[in-house]
Amino acid sequence: MTLDFQKSGGLIPAIIQDSNTNKVLMLGYMSPESLSKTEKTGKVTFFSRSKNRLWTKGEESGNFLHVVSISADCDNDTLLIKVHPEGPVCHTGADTCWNEENKTDISFLAYLQEFIQKRYDEMPEGSYTTSLFRKGINRMAQKVGEEAVETVIEATNGTDEGFIYEASDLVYHLIVLLTSKGYSLADLAKELEKRHS
Repeated sequence: MTLDFQKSGGLIPAIIQDSNTNKVLMLGYMSPESLSKTEKTGKVTFFSRSKNRLWTKGEESGNFLHVVSISADCDNDTLLIKVHPEGPVCHTGADTCWNEENKTDISFLAYLQEFIQKRYDEMPEGSYTTSLFRKGINRMAQKVGEEAVETVIEATNGTDEGFIYEASDLVYHLIVLLTSKGYSLADLAKELEKRHS
């Protein structure tokens, strides 16, 4: 990744986005040195224009931004950094610098889909997801069936907490099965969109 730091006088903007929720958390500026430190430590470090020095977000508050990925835009003069935030991001105590709430929503399912796909591609030892893939389609389909039954039981005779727990198991195992068949939640979304229209 070759970045054009000179276009804006030695600094480039870095958009910080929560990897799980896709919420934009803040905007900062980076120098080549702050980017290098970010890549080495895995914690977002900016060049603070007011302090005139490198500044790791969270160095005083403990609310670090743990890097998931870094990508450049089409002109190589802006960065998009996806992170896992450790606490609120804004100095005011708000979740974001736009005073928005940063909470898990349906977009987390896209992250989970990517995570499960990565498990499928890499098959790391000791992973429950890997063990499901290795057991084959029949076992994965069986797990979806088991979780569906448990979801129905909790919905009709259980607790709300139990229902959410079992429904979450059902969705997780369904994503695993979809992945093993070469599909994703996006394929379900396309089918549902087609039916809706």
